[in-house]
Amino acid sequence: MVACDACHARISFIAKNYISPALPDETPGDSAQNPSFPHAKVLLSECSANSKMRYHRVAQHRMMDFGDHLRTTGGALKNWAVAQLQDSLAVGVLWFIGLHFLHVPLAPFWALLAAVLQIVPHLGPILGSLGPVVAATIKWIDWEHPLGVLVLYAVIAMFDGLLLQPYIMRRTAKVPIWASVLAPIVLGVLWPFWGVLVAAPLLAVLYAYRARFKNDAATGPRQE
Repeated sequence: MVACDACHARISFIAKNYISPALPDETPGDSAQNPSFPHAKVLLSECSANSKMRYHRVAQHRMMDFGDHLRTTGGALKNWAVAQLQDSLAVGVLWFIGLHFLHVPLAPFWALLAAVLQIVPHLGPILGSLGPVVAATIKWIDWEHPLGVLVLYAVIAMFDGLLLQPYIMRRTAKVPIWASVLAPIVLGVLWPFWGVLVAAPLLAVLYAYRARFKNDAATGPRQE
């Protein structure tokens, strides 16, 4: 904008000082009557060239080709996959600690199964808790130990959904914690089940594009 304003100022100066109005018996801007007119034409052509160059730079800055979209989206999904893997491992460790403390049989196996099923939103954690509940029921044949497993599941689910997963998404995919907490809720209401399923990768992609545009605005378009 500063360069465009300077260019407009130069054109106004040229029109006022170099190009004289036409007299009845002469043509406008005749070089014989106005010896500075060739210089004015040079200045006008320079302004036009500068404006065209700036326009092309802005167009190149704002437009992303297919390769740019592919790299940005692929990088965002990769970051989301890494965050999901870290979250699954952390949940598996929490399950192992809790089940070992409750003396549930086959605690390492149930913890590994819970870590694998953590990838599936909503249903995964529930399915991961069924095995330990059944194992505790068969071993002790009471309601107290299965209830303890259910309490463990509730604690892990709340800790993961409100703290652990948003923190990992913020550290790995640069997604704010508030967005990681609110987006699954809002999308789950608007688009039941599938909204929760796509919330995390969608956030990763959106914030990857946001970071890309902010970086380009600060440093200029990337040179491939």
